[in-house]
Amino acid sequence: MYSTLFLQSDVTDPYFIYKNILQNNPVYWDETNKIWAIYSYDDCVSILKNRKAYIPVVNAKNEQKLNKKALGILNNLTRLSNGMQHEVSKEIAMLLFSKMKSVDINSIISQIIKSNLVENKVDWVNSVCKKLPVLVVLKSFGFEEKDCEFISNQIEYLVKIMLPQKTEAQVESINEISSAIFSIVEKQLSSLDFHESLSAKISESNSLSSDEIKTISISNLIGLFIQSYDAGRGILSNSLLQILNNKTFYSKIEIEKSVVETLRFDPPIHNTRRIATEDFYIGESLIKKNDPILIVLASANLDSKKFENPINFDIERSNNNENLTFGIGGHMCLAKYFSIQLATDALWFLFDNYKTIQLLENNIQYEPMINARLPKTIWLSLQ
Repeated sequence: MYSTLFLQSDVTDPYFIYKNILQNNPVYWDETNKIWAIYSYDDCVSILKNRKAYIPVVNAKNEQKLNKKALGILNNLTRLSNGMQHEVSKEIAMLLFSKMKSVDINSIISQIIKSNLVENKVDWVNSVCKKLPVLVVLKSFGFEEKDCEFISNQIEYLVKIMLPQKTEAQVESINEISSAIFSIVEKQLSSLDFHESLSAKISESNSLSSDEIKTISISNLIGLFIQSYDAGRGILSNSLLQILNNKTFYSKIEIEKSVVETLRFDPPIHNTRRIATEDFYIGESLIKKNDPILIVLASANLDSKKFENPINFDIERSNNNENLTFGIGGHMCLAKYFSIQLATDALWFLFDNYKTIQLLENNIQYEPMINARLPKTIWLSLQ
């Protein structure tokens, strides 16, 4: 029996597990958890592109008792939608992305580090990684300083909206914060000069009211905050660890290649889920309607049929950018290139401005999550 569902905090080396299952049973039915687990690169791609494999519905009948604003956010997120709803929300999300303005990342990270540096020591995760990506997104849409501060401080509670199961305390917090953030984003989005043209463009091709378009737009901008907090901090954290370990910090080009290779070698997101809407085959395995599916992206990134010497961290491997960490097909993450560029700029600033960067922890601890491998803390000495 293989362990397909485990907390990253409980496993020292998940890649050892993936390697063994990939070699022995790449399409595996986990009888204990009643879920298909897909480990090989080609089979993961097949599922990600399969129109008979849908994103599972979270909180289908609002059994979690989210309020109107929180429910609106959750139900309109591009990453959680399917079919025509996905196409519409994706179009809106892409238009929002295209309107982001360039901001000075160096000044933002410089201020964050200076504010959190104590005796030349800083917690890279909690001081920088949890703040920087969200602040960059907020500032790129022109949010006021007080709103940037409020949202960046509260986003760690709002991200719990993505959990399939939530405690009563989490729901209470989500409802309170969702209403506040929704109002802030609504006000800011309405003030931007592209808002009316965005609404008009979407209404031309879809029978949606202006209020519906506004709700989808607000929800997906908030979704970008959520994604920045989770995946954004993971990319910054894991990339830093790999760069320090492999000493690939001598140029900005090396940093960028290291970020891309980290996304393959030590990604923040390890798996994603689908549910079969009809019967279909993966190789000789019959996936039946309503079967849940775990797509193990981190395993696919180690497939030797796709990546030569996959257990080696090699920034010069020609196809590193074909990793599946951001997905592929219709649900590929829209923030892929933005995230890579942000991580590259931030890490280059760090290594260009501090000549001695020392990792102060020998044993990195990870958050107790199944789908993501995110360090809890990374204490650094900066000189």
